[in-house]
Amino acid sequence: MREILHIQGGQCGNQIGAKFWEVVCAEHGIDSTGRYQGDNDLQLERVNVYYNEASCGRFVPRAVLMDLEPGTMDSVRSGPYESLIDTGSGN
Repeated sequence: MREILHIQGGQCGNQIGAKFWEVVCAEHGIDSTGRYQGDNDLQLERVNVYYNEASCGRFVPRAVLMDLEPGTMDSVRSGPYESLIDTGSGN
């Protein structure tokens, strides 16, 4: 089994990373809150490559987001997939 840690750095990296997570969520049937809403069991087959599954059944991206400018992180935190981000980690 393979696990990938996705690292996003700087404004460009975080903007591209936000789109990346939108695509990965769509491919695996994960909604913006981290819940599986797909219609095909194949979507869950390799979901653990990019996500950790919390005990409540929510999928959390395995990612590190960083930037020296708070505005970039604020825009990621207020974006459409804001519920996926655990802002308490690594602060």
